[in-house]
Amino acid sequence: MELWFTEKQTPVFGITAKIRETLVTEKTDFQDLAMIDTEEFGRMLVLDGMVMTTVKDEFVYHEMVAHPALFTHPNPKHVLVVGGGDGGVIREIVKHPGVEKAVLVDIDGKVIEYSKKYLPEIACELDNPRVEVQVNDGYMHIIENKNKYDVIMVDSTEPVGPAAPLFERGFYQGIYEALKDDGIFVAQTDNPWFKADLIQQVNRDVKEIFPIVRVYGANIPTYPSGLWTFTMGSKKYDPLEVDERQIPEIETKYYTPKLHKAAFVLPKFVEDLVK
Repeated sequence: MELWFTEKQTPVFGITAKIRETLVTEKTDFQDLAMIDTEEFGRMLVLDGMVMTTVKDEFVYHEMVAHPALFTHPNPKHVLVVGGGDGGVIREIVKHPGVEKAVLVDIDGKVIEYSKKYLPEIACELDNPRVEVQVNDGYMHIIENKNKYDVIMVDSTEPVGPAAPLFERGFYQGIYEALKDDGIFVAQTDNPWFKADLIQQVNRDVKEIFPIVRVYGANIPTYPSGLWTFTMGSKKYDPLEVDERQIPEIETKYYTPKLHKAAFVLPKFVEDLVK
């Protein structure tokens, strides 16, 4: 008998993957967690029925959360990741030798535990001596740490369940206060095909707080629609003013120095959303 997993990305549309093996299904204190092994995308982390990451295409998302901001800031030493318990963004951050400390704060310790066990190629740097892992409420961590970080990255699920407060204006204001005077933050902001209203709302909120706001995109086949957006808010540095010739080559599969500015060139219908 064939077994298939379907993520209902909207009430009338979804994507389906054939399952080789179900590794874990558990209701944690915060969400329904599943780790499955699929024929096409390999091992896959699913939270509340939504695909969070897969072995095959994870590098796109994790590289594009981390590197545009870290190469825009001239000297990022202290970096915070809110969410991201699979460890992929942390893996990319520690490729930057100037980063002295990367703090990961995820509310669900089970995501960290099972990622270490079943996604070792993604969670491989969570035990790095430059990394501090906290199982805690990222919202409260932001509120309690003022003027502390050079870069803050919000690697959250979609705005449901425990991640819902991470898409509110008050959270972005808290991020502004937790950043140093020249700090940068970046958040994943979903897709423009099904969540145009969300992108517009986040863009408006962030523009009321940060003087420089840029939206960029990437292609991630297992995320709804395949076209994914990220929003960057910066106190001082503009990612479009980065000299790509000064970006050092690092080991990546998606991000490149030439792609740095190109990612900010949006399709017109997306550009219209964030004017």
